Amino acid sequence: MQRVFITGASSGLGEALAREYARQGACVGLVARRAERLQALLATLPGPARHAIYPVDVNDHAALAAAADDFIRQAGGIDVVVANAGISYGTLTERAGDLEVFRQIVDTNLLATAATFAPFIATMKMQAARGGPAPRLVGIASVAGIRGLPGAEAYSASKAAVISYCESLRVELRRHRIRVVTIAPGYIDTPMTRVNSYPMPFLMTADRFARQAVRTIGAGRSYAVIPWQMRGVSWLLRLLPNWLYDAAFARAPHKPSRDQLNASE
Repeated sequence: MQRVFITGASSGLGEALAREYARQGACVGLVARRAERLQALLATLPGPARHAIYPVDVNDHAALAAAADDFIRQAGGIDVVVANAGISYGTLTERAGDLEVFRQIVDTNLLATAATFAPFIATMKMQAARGGPAPRLVGIASVAGIRGLPGAEAYSASKAAVISYCESLRVELRRHRIRVVTIAPGYIDTPMTRVNSYPMPFLMTADRFARQAVRTIGAGRSYAVIPWQMRGVSWLLRLLPNWLYDAAFARAPHKPSRDQLNASE
């Protein structure tokens, strides 16, 4: 039975991944800020008694480490850790107040990824040294991290950093037989994307994303873009010279800011 720890598990991609792993018989540790959402999710999962919930803010690194230690103890080890928790708001460097939003996005999307992985690495090294299956650390990045998107300065920067961070960690841990998997989603139908007012090509359901992501993680692939159509888009984005990219995206639509989203609630 696989032992899987997932942050941001109360909605969106994290919830879909939790459901897919539970469906496959895994023991899942579910981390999110909202205890009531975690309880509701747990009640709908197959074999709820074998799972554990942790109402923790991933920016509370001490509480996150305590949750990781508790899950390792209860589950008897760890096989997969998915650092999925993330936030996204439109940001402009010139806009008063957005520097604080920038910090929140980087803290949640980047620093919390490292804080999620850190408590598990020693246990993973011991398991791998004993000849067990290679454990996986999974960072959820984004196609938005491949080229900087206008109006999404903080989000693009944070996800680009996740891609580079996971690559560094992958090389570092290779000799210990710990696999680091980077998944860059395109547009997935979640609460995070439903606020977008612009067209989202190749939009995929969260459940379908989760099925493909779990297969990717199981295969131990180092990097994957999901859905497959966005792989070609991301490849082209990498190849575009700056002058052409700038001209093509200068008038791209912006994601709503935090203030705009709060005003609409």
